[in-house]
Amino acid sequence: MPADAAEEIRGTAHGTAPVPLSVLDLVTVGAGRTATDALRTGVDIVRLAEARGFQRYWVAEHHSMPGVASSSPAVILAHLAAHTDRIRLGSGGVMLPNHAPLVIAEQFGTLEAMAPGRVDLGLGRAPGTDGATAAALRRTDRLNEGADDFPQQLAELIRFLDDDFPDGHPYARIHAVPGPVQATSPGGVQSAHRPPVWLLGSSGFSARLAGTLGLPFAFAHHFSAQNTIPALDLYRESFRPSAVLDAPYALIGVSALATDDEKEARRQVLAAALNMVRLRTGRPGLVPTPEEAEAYDFSPMEQDFIQSWNANVIHGTADEVRSGLDDLHKRTGADELMLTANAHGGDVRLRSYELIADAYGLPTPA
Repeated sequence: MPADAAEEIRGTAHGTAPVPLSVLDLVTVGAGRTATDALRTGVDIVRLAEARGFQRYWVAEHHSMPGVASSSPAVILAHLAAHTDRIRLGSGGVMLPNHAPLVIAEQFGTLEAMAPGRVDLGLGRAPGTDGATAAALRRTDRLNEGADDFPQQLAELIRFLDDDFPDGHPYARIHAVPGPVQATSPGGVQSAHRPPVWLLGSSGFSARLAGTLGLPFAFAHHFSAQNTIPALDLYRESFRPSAVLDAPYALIGVSALATDDEKEARRQVLAAALNMVRLRTGRPGLVPTPEEAEAYDFSPMEQDFIQSWNANVIHGTADEVRSGLDDLHKRTGADELMLTANAHGGDVRLRSYELIADAYGLPTPA
């Protein structure tokens, strides 16, 4: 990694935001909409995020979920790179056990060549789907093996990214291309730079591993809020300075939805919560409309889930969302907040980021 690797990882806060703000896009597909609509919305959001000074825009790998169109992060990121100039683009994350490390090194080396100096490689160890789909992805039903091997897979991936397998290693003559080997070849002019690696998690495993390796850490507060502070504490306690970072750097993913009035925010998050109810009970589908959610007959158990789920969604007017984000930052000490807006319509999600940017006085496009 270059000497300024830490500068690449650490963001810059704009306006009155206490820390850098970023976007996690699940590329959600609403009922009556298409994946094409969702991907076009992604372009609109990333352009807005770039214009308003958000630090980065990540997409997450999910499979076999009709309401999520982000099964191929590298493909989506390549598309977004063609529509942006400055904002960092990355995976939040690629589920490494689903893939051969060499393939990921090649994909993200290609992305780095497309968008030099602004690609992040965020990695997780969960499958991003159910067990049957994970078995189909990995061509095996030994799913625990992939998660248990994650540290070894990670080490292999980093060696491919750095092109530094030792002499005598079976992979010493294999090179991830595009990559550093092109810079060391006769007449080579390819930059030796490679994307920063982030570890993602919703428990202590990746927190400890990220700390031990001196890597930046991203925690999924948006679906594991009860573990946020313990995981961040573990990361900071475990941190060892590295060539990448001399001090810990942690961002947290946050569900946040701002609307022009509070009632509309409640309608939108109810629909997103109904989508989660269906997903958690083995009935995944397209994200329902607010009208469908209002007409739905929730069971007592589902009502309890909705109440618990939405307690961790910061929603309301722009000022209310700003207040909630500021409070979360104070409680966690996170170095960056990555916001995900879950709603049926792309226009609602786009408006949410616009309102939050306004609330913090983020830069306004010329």
